Amino acid sequence: MNLAHLGLLIGMALGFAGYFGGFAAFLLVLALGAVGFVVGRLMESDIDLGDLGDLLRSHDRRR
Repeated sequence: MNLAHLGLLIGMALGFAGYFGGFAAFLLVLALGAVGFVVGRLMESDIDLGDLGDLLRSHDRRR
């Protein structure tokens, strides 16, 4: 599955959640999808928890 198909599936899931459940369901699906993405990347060892912490700290310094 390439990234275009994955993006299509994610967009459809968010669309269904927004249509049938409202804006709160849309946000819930979006947040849980983001958490699932990070957990999946951690399990595949594509990212490290230290890298994630560095990314969050560098974002706070830019404000």
